[in-house]
Amino acid sequence: MAKTKKQSKNNSSTIALNKKARHDYLLEDRFEAGLVLEGWEVKSLRGKKIQILDSHIHLQNGEAWLVGAVISPLPTVSTHYSPEQNRSRKLLLHTHELAKLVSSVERKGYTIVPTAMYWVKGRAKIEIALAKGKQTQDKRAASKERDWGREKQRMMKNR
Repeated sequence: MAKTKKQSKNNSSTIALNKKARHDYLLEDRFEAGLVLEGWEVKSLRGKKIQILDSHIHLQNGEAWLVGAVISPLPTVSTHYSPEQNRSRKLLLHTHELAKLVSSVERKGYTIVPTAMYWVKGRAKIEIALAKGKQTQDKRAASKERDWGREKQRMMKNR
């Protein structure tokens, strides 16, 4: 007899999204990276107690670090341990991915921003993207284009 797989209660594997990055930057190449986390951080991620809006990726000594992400501890964290919410967290990437990121940042003037955090097979992963900053007029043009697309959908729906 074949055993059936258990269905998870929560089908959404997304932990956090960074919508501000899509607004402020032109996102180009995307990479998936693992995170080095402590036990209390994993529990907080399961409760979706993270904020990645003002965070960025810092490259140092051939390693990538997530800086500025805030993981709020759950109230059930041990009383004798004081967790550090804003610590830098190491990202796990392949060597060729790191080399591509370093060359793009140093030579081409890109920045690296986190765009999403999600679960893959019980492990927390973060999606990072090579990005170039948008000018104010580019942001306005993107907003107008998005509004026009919505208006077209409404007009086609009413036909």
